[in-house]
Amino acid sequence: MLKISGLFVYPIKSLGGIAVSSAQVTSRGLKHDRRWMLVDEHNRFLSQREVPQMALLFVEITGNGLLVMHRQQPEEFINIPFLFEANETALCSIWDDTCLAEFVDNGIDQWFTEMLQVKCRLVYMPEAAQRQVDQRYAQAEHITSFADAFPVLIIGQASLDELNGRLKEAVPMDRFRPNIIFTGGEAFLEDQMQHFSIKNINFFGVKPCARCPVITIDQENATTGKEPLKTLSGYRKKNNKVYFGQNLIYEGLGIISVDDEIRIKELRPEKLI
Repeated sequence: MLKISGLFVYPIKSLGGIAVSSAQVTSRGLKHDRRWMLVDEHNRFLSQREVPQMALLFVEITGNGLLVMHRQQPEEFINIPFLFEANETALCSIWDDTCLAEFVDNGIDQWFTEMLQVKCRLVYMPEAAQRQVDQRYAQAEHITSFADAFPVLIIGQASLDELNGRLKEAVPMDRFRPNIIFTGGEAFLEDQMQHFSIKNINFFGVKPCARCPVITIDQENATTGKEPLKTLSGYRKKNNKVYFGQNLIYEGLGIISVDDEIRIKELRPEKLI
């Protein structure tokens, strides 16, 4: 039997994730997931690809908003309210997409700029923003947040275990920033999970997740290396891209929780690699 073993949300794109026992599936992903984002002076998104030290900032959800702290400077923290008056908006870019965003607060911008030593501003995705997923893989009604491309990413624990069996030094799941982790089944079963359900929500695997050098960044100290990308490149590479995890779209809304059963409805007959 396949079961959810972990659920994670990443409120601010490319900052630390939060483990939750239950999550609300909304129209654009799990509640709070990647609804905030840091942008540069050209309103283009920032991520650990360019700013590895973003890994040192981690987030907690409070009753009124987000609490952001620095792993190496515990005295440094800032509160970001859920409710704020949006006095300035802009079109911000994420890869090839452009979408409406609201600037949160100049004081908050200054704190992030000081912590990262990179001039940046914090933006929020309002409900009015309707960022569509890649239309090559899904229809127009499917939208997402500030995530790279799709609203949900799933990875099987067996896939990470198989990878770690090939590495000299094991890596944790946080390198891959999934929303859903599951137990049961063989390694890389998620590659073939074309249609499955959790409670009354139907999920569809639409595109394997191509990985970039972010997975080589230690999320505890922001140091970089070659692994696990080097090892994955040896056996998870296709068309010059390295894959680990499956991007999902879905039909239905509701609450999913750790220990919920995943019911397979349809598997792709072929394996990715």
